[in-house]
Amino acid sequence: MNTPEKLRALRAQMASEGVDAFVVFSADPHLSEYLPKEWQERAWLSGFTGSAGFVVVTKDKAGLWTDSRYFVQAAIELKDSGITLFKDGLEDTPSYTQWLSSELPAGATVAVNALATSHALYTQLESELSNKGIKLVHKPLLDKVWTARERNPLHTIFVHPDKWAGQSVVSKLAAIRAKMQAAETDLHIITALDDVAWTLNLRGSDVECNPVFVGYIALGLDEATLFVDKAKLTPEVEQHLQAAGVKVAAYEDFFPYLATLKAHNILLAPNANQAIFGALEAHNKITVAAAPGNLMKAVKNETELEGFRTVMQRDGVAMVKFLYWLTHQVGKEPMTEYSIGEKLRGFREEGKNFVGESFGSIVGYKGNGAIVHYSAPKEGSAEVFAEGSILVDSGGQYLEGTTDITRTIPLGKVSDAFLRDSTLVLKGLIQLAMVQFPRGTRGVQLDAFARMALWKEAKDYGHGTGHGVGSFMNVHEGPQNIRKEMNPQVLYAGMVCSDEPGCYIEGQYGIRHENLVAIKEVTSNDFGTFYNFETLTLCPFLPNSIKPELLTYQERQWLNDYHERCRTALLPDLDGEVKAWFLEITKPL
Repeated sequence: MNTPEKLRALRAQMASEGVDAFVVFSADPHLSEYLPKEWQERAWLSGFTGSAGFVVVTKDKAGLWTDSRYFVQAAIELKDSGITLFKDGLEDTPSYTQWLSSELPAGATVAVNALATSHALYTQLESELSNKGIKLVHKPLLDKVWTARERNPLHTIFVHPDKWAGQSVVSKLAAIRAKMQAAETDLHIITALDDVAWTLNLRGSDVECNPVFVGYIALGLDEATLFVDKAKLTPEVEQHLQAAGVKVAAYEDFFPYLATLKAHNILLAPNANQAIFGALEAHNKITVAAAPGNLMKAVKNETELEGFRTVMQRDGVAMVKFLYWLTHQVGKEPMTEYSIGEKLRGFREEGKNFVGESFGSIVGYKGNGAIVHYSAPKEGSAEVFAEGSILVDSGGQYLEGTTDITRTIPLGKVSDAFLRDSTLVLKGLIQLAMVQFPRGTRGVQLDAFARMALWKEAKDYGHGTGHGVGSFMNVHEGPQNIRKEMNPQVLYAGMVCSDEPGCYIEGQYGIRHENLVAIKEVTSNDFGTFYNFETLTLCPFLPNSIKPELLTYQERQWLNDYHERCRTALLPDLDGEVKAWFLEITKPL
């Protein structure tokens, strides 16, 4: 079926069940960012493949809401679909609840799949719709429409040993239980896949690029149970769990288990799915609070930080080899955006303990670079020639850590406007990298440092400046971030974030420069404790993408010092023409 046919089938199901509108979120029962194949409902229905966005379908209209990263991509993918694009975040764009309220009469019924809707979102939607006399219900309508779902193959779970985790499972469980007791709760249901994997020092491959597996943890004060497909467990994993005092139950037994619970005080995160709340709230007291392990996971221990430093050296070598190949072979051999991404993966695969990519590489040539989360198709991606520029955003998963790096690369003659914008973006990256700030600072308070050079020229970018990054874990990790929107989470020493300002000129070029940084303590005095950033990524910025005269003395000095660090770290693993080229491009400006 094409998208219009799928919409007709969904509307027929809506009519048969008395539903006036159906909302399809991009989510699974664990509210993951990247989804197992069988839960990619929004992508299946709409044809829009971005990582963020949702579809609202009424009897005669349909709309997709997504953020600025995907405005260009969504317009292309929704063509002739019968679905209208709503550009979320723009002043003249109504929220989907406002739109529903204007489209539906009082007494109408809106349905969602509660398994793929967070409690926080369900509660908000229910409240806003009830103000208009509209009822919200749980009905998984797509179960009866999308019947030929592609199921994930069986993936074995494996142990992430203490030598890389830096903390034992027993220690983690004790720390979480202490937080449970402080909250006066006796049971905690851990639902997010990265929290499950981190808590148990286990990894898997149920979600592409994210080393996680599908499961839940029920953690009591004296016992713990992992609900998982038992066929995924090896004897080593079973022994590992037994040693930590963790029992194992079948994944499909999770909701029957919830039905047995009574008179508990249960700690649940607001991003747990609504179906879990619905199964528990009648007979238990529920305390809604952030999962304790989520913040613990974000604050890396010294073993994890050293793992980041180790893999950055390995990843940097791969990136330098890739940059040399690309800049010297473009125009001499056939290449496309897709093949360039595959070539980069090949360089990473040469590195020790490489597991896979940390996300699907974003390789955007010329105007495609302005599509912020562009994904080059295997068939039909743009041919790349020795002209214009290309944006390459990529990362690797290694047993010791995770990488995420963006470089924007001139492939031939580029305009003065490109060079100016590229340098403004680099100035933003450097200004954020140099900042020093007191403990208690939030990401929103630092975001302007990365934007100021662009703002002075009346330019900006629509995405966030920084996201958290996991330790051999999800490349996008909370609860911290650096962006315009308010996030109450303060920044702590040990957190790892991206530093990635950008500038995008639709139809011409996209520019983004990105390094990963770790927050570290600098000093404590009468004014408090102060932090700054340790730049972890090791890869040069190409001099032909920079107008040095736009850099301040401090910025130029930072860049020269950074390139000296890159030389020290990467030169021992480079040789021949690559080494000579690397020495040339890292000369002081």
